[in-house]
Amino acid sequence: MEVTRLFDFLYYQQENFPQEKSFGYRRNGGWQYFSTAEMIDMANKVSLGLLTKLGVKPGDKIVLVTEQNRPEWVVMDIGMQQVGAINVPVYPTISQREYEYIFNEAEVKYCFCGGAELVQKVSKTKENVPSLAKVFSFDEVVAPPESGGEVPFWKSIWAEGSMSEVEKIKATIKPDDLATIIYTSGTTGNPKGVMLSHHNIVSNIKAVAPIVPVTPGDRALSFLPLNHSFERAVAYAYMYFGVSVTFTGTDNLGGEHGDFQAIKPHIFTTVPRLLEKVYEKIYNKGLELRGLKRMLFFWALSLTDDYEFGKKYNGWAAFKRRIAGKLVFSKWRAALGGHMKGIVTGASACPVKIARIFSAAGIPVREGYGLTETSPALTISRFEEDGALPGAVGPVLDGIKLMIDASDGNYRPGEGEVLAQGPNIMMGYYKKPEATADVFKEINGERWFCTGDIGKFVPGPGGRQYLKITDRKKALLKTSGGKYVAPQPIESALQENFLIEQVMVIGEQRKFVSALIVPAVAALRDWCGSHGVPFTTMAGVLQNEKVRERYQRIVDKCNPLFSHVEQVKKFQLLDATWEPVKADGTEGELTPTMKLKRRVIMEKYATEIEAMYA
Repeated sequence: MEVTRLFDFLYYQQENFPQEKSFGYRRNGGWQYFSTAEMIDMANKVSLGLLTKLGVKPGDKIVLVTEQNRPEWVVMDIGMQQVGAINVPVYPTISQREYEYIFNEAEVKYCFCGGAELVQKVSKTKENVPSLAKVFSFDEVVAPPESGGEVPFWKSIWAEGSMSEVEKIKATIKPDDLATIIYTSGTTGNPKGVMLSHHNIVSNIKAVAPIVPVTPGDRALSFLPLNHSFERAVAYAYMYFGVSVTFTGTDNLGGEHGDFQAIKPHIFTTVPRLLEKVYEKIYNKGLELRGLKRMLFFWALSLTDDYEFGKKYNGWAAFKRRIAGKLVFSKWRAALGGHMKGIVTGASACPVKIARIFSAAGIPVREGYGLTETSPALTISRFEEDGALPGAVGPVLDGIKLMIDASDGNYRPGEGEVLAQGPNIMMGYYKKPEATADVFKEINGERWFCTGDIGKFVPGPGGRQYLKITDRKKALLKTSGGKYVAPQPIESALQENFLIEQVMVIGEQRKFVSALIVPAVAALRDWCGSHGVPFTTMAGVLQNEKVRERYQRIVDKCNPLFSHVEQVKKFQLLDATWEPVKADGTEGELTPTMKLKRRVIMEKYATEIEAMYA
């Protein structure tokens, strides 16, 4: 069969490589899996129940939100699509205000959610969302009175019987029909609903299919939120590839009894920050070693400094790397289950150092690039030996066109805004025609989507051109001297140091560039312990002269990587944790995809910023 709509993927899997363990997760202390046939059966029961019990009509909007990925999310997604309902997936970490804004704009009729706390949180929105008829729970829980009483179990909508009405609706659903509205976590203002058709996402998965190194029956771990366009597309791709998917959470991955050891995955997708944390743990364990073991660890690590994808080593150089692989890196691979074919990272820039170290250790890390508006992938690095370039996000996918537009900015030679064309480009922003018009541009009679990212093409292995993203267009700073500064490369360079958790560069209409730095607490505590610095409170230790000198050395080491105007002249250490939502439910400093909300941070730390420029 040919896949043309999103719900076709599950049937394609059943027809070509049916899985006994199609989707599964930890449940009640054990593992529970569902076969491809069981997933289809449950989705059909959902479809029939939506029609006969809830009276759902094509075009109705239904929200899915869970604290952690689970098969029920996939079942509901497929079941909704089959009757023409529109999936509006949302993050579990957004504020009550954002829930109400999204629910009201999309005129959501029903919400299905998982996790007792989340059920309560979402249920509270009903009084301010007139369209929301009912909230259902993926867990058999009885909610407290303040959430509106008992919340019905999701299986209560299931129905069995003739599927003729469902099949009639399925037959009317076209590839170009709206399939989902995904609300992007904007760094400023209210989120925008990205409208994607079946064809938008299907075309993207088919373009990526030849690149991903998996075969039917391989195992995948999934822990990035399914409401994110990246992991959502990946879930469909796994159906297409015939991969067995195990849903988990980031807290359950590592350790002797973690899910890497239990599942022994062949592939997973991630954001760079998780890889950084894995490496930090590995590095800190290396610091704990003594004698010959410690020497071997850091000797092996030094061999990754000049690693390049596809580089051939001969003689003594090759022998050293074989020894390092056997004595040191084999333990890294075993920690990830011992079967890893590849890791795909996206959503934010992956530090070159991280991609290089893991790949040199025999754990291939490849970076992709895209946006929710592009369904999502525009480029991806290949897994063959000559298919990737450190610091670049890969060649353009087949069927997609990119161009670098330098017409409306002050860019370096070869740089400009990345514009895109292809079957994966969104239908537009929901109920926002002006915002939609703002992100499209006509050049020589052709319509291009403006990504808002600044980049350039650079030559690389295999004779290919590789896209390199250098910054966000809106993030560019202009100093009071009229010089443009791209903060992202500076922030990325500083964050490569273990002692820095988060950083934001300042400089808009200022005399010089400065930085707000959030230290990595655990790493700083260890450093203080080995350097005779008493650690009582975070606020106190940040005033210690030796600590400030250490961070000054980090900044001094990074500064020569940049031009004089881009170098950080002053910095402020913060006793803080930047997160998407605060404990009291108020807006945090990060988007759900962990991007900096620069406006929020600038307002919150206005005093500290002014102190640097006093």
